Amino acid sequence: MKWRTLAVAVASPLLFLTACKHEEPLPAQSAPVKSVVETITVHPQAVSNQLSLAAHLLANPTSVVHIFPPISGRVVALKVLPGQEVTKGQQLGMLQSSDAAQARSDFEKARIEAARADLQLQRGKELLQHEVMAQRDYDDLKALDDADHAELNRARQALVMLGFSEDSTSDVIPIRSPIAGVVLEVGTATGEMQRSLDNATAIATIADINPIWVVGDLYPRDLASVKVGQPVEVSVTGYPGQVFHGIIDNISDAVDPTTLTLKVRVVLPNPGHRLKPQMYATIAVTNQKGSAIVVPSTAVIQNGKAAFVFVENSPGKYVRRDVTLGAVHDTTDEIIHGLEDGDKVVSTGAELLRESED
Repeated sequence: MKWRTLAVAVASPLLFLTACKHEEPLPAQSAPVKSVVETITVHPQAVSNQLSLAAHLLANPTSVVHIFPPISGRVVALKVLPGQEVTKGQQLGMLQSSDAAQARSDFEKARIEAARADLQLQRGKELLQHEVMAQRDYDDLKALDDADHAELNRARQALVMLGFSEDSTSDVIPIRSPIAGVVLEVGTATGEMQRSLDNATAIATIADINPIWVVGDLYPRDLASVKVGQPVEVSVTGYPGQVFHGIIDNISDAVDPTTLTLKVRVVLPNPGHRLKPQMYATIAVTNQKGSAIVVPSTAVIQNGKAAFVFVENSPGKYVRRDVTLGAVHDTTDEIIHGLEDGDKVVSTGAELLRESED
């Protein structure tokens, strides 16, 4: 019993001190609260709009060559692969053909006939000088000689087109590249038969891709914003962050019936063939359209279709100002009505002011 009384006696002063501690007023906070509202002074500035055209890369069609076999035969050697660079005159493969023997036979016959016609003409000339042959008969010999020489030239040209010399005896025809470029595709393989020109499959397709074309799709509604000679920026998939500069070289005169767009062409230099045909790209066309007040996107508060900002009318005092938006960009908005030159607009903390206003 005495122990309980002592415990109560000891606990009572503690309770009294605790109660007294909670009744004391809290000390005032002396540190100032840092402001989270920031303003900027706005002025009219030149603004522009940017039109982006989906595009892809193409080789100049006039620099794309499909190499066909000149005669029927069997491919006995193929020395190129897709993606390989070749030089003008480089041998791509070999074609063995019995038609080569026929072409050589035609040439030999034409050479014999031309030689015989020359001999007859020489004899006729001597007879004409001795008045043994009539002029009309000599003229006939001259015409036959000219015809035989024309046939000889045709047969000789046929050999040259096949890649043979007049003295060659081979039946294997070399296939050579007529231009320097890159092999886009190969259409045959070693051992495969190739038909004549009428039904031939291209042995290879070679293109010169320096320079290369960038062809974009332009909708007719945007035609007024684009013109030939206008500078543009080209972004290519595969080279993120890199911009290629060029000018609009051509705008098609007819609408593509499939895409319902006009074709815009930009020609870019392509040393080292970094840009490849059929890569995707974007053509950015920038046009100046006057002046407007531009504010950070954080300054604009949208409420449905309406938009407003807060303007500082005196130090620490802000009023709400309804505005009309123009173009909206990633980090900035254009204001076409509602602000004036020199206004101080809240750029940071507008949402806090809105909550306070609510």
